[in-house]
Amino acid sequence: MVTEEEKDFVKWWGENRLKEKKVLRQLLIGLPVGFAFGLPILLSVFFRGWYKNMSYVSGTQLIVIITALVLIVVFYSVFRMYFKWDLNEQRYTELKALLEKEAAENAEQ
Repeated sequence: MVTEEEKDFVKWWGENRLKEKKVLRQLLIGLPVGFAFGLPILLSVFFRGWYKNMSYVSGTQLIVIITALVLIVVFYSVFRMYFKWDLNEQRYTELKALLEKEAAENAEQ
């Protein structure tokens, strides 16, 4: 038995699945979570007084660290949103198959 919420999801995902798959959209939606993931790393570089054994970070090293951090944030945000898209796609195909099975059973009766 498929609930009303699941039917609404199938209808919504059928209309929006291609729009949700675009990399730019995944990047824009996932970027805040990616920044939250990378913010502690950035703060530990800028406020390095809390750890006394940390060596000096030169300007060149700082540029490399920030570049790596930006790449990590972008990768994390796109990967996370693609994984979320894939889970929704799997749920959609399973529910759609279940709806078709129910429709076939109802047609036989």
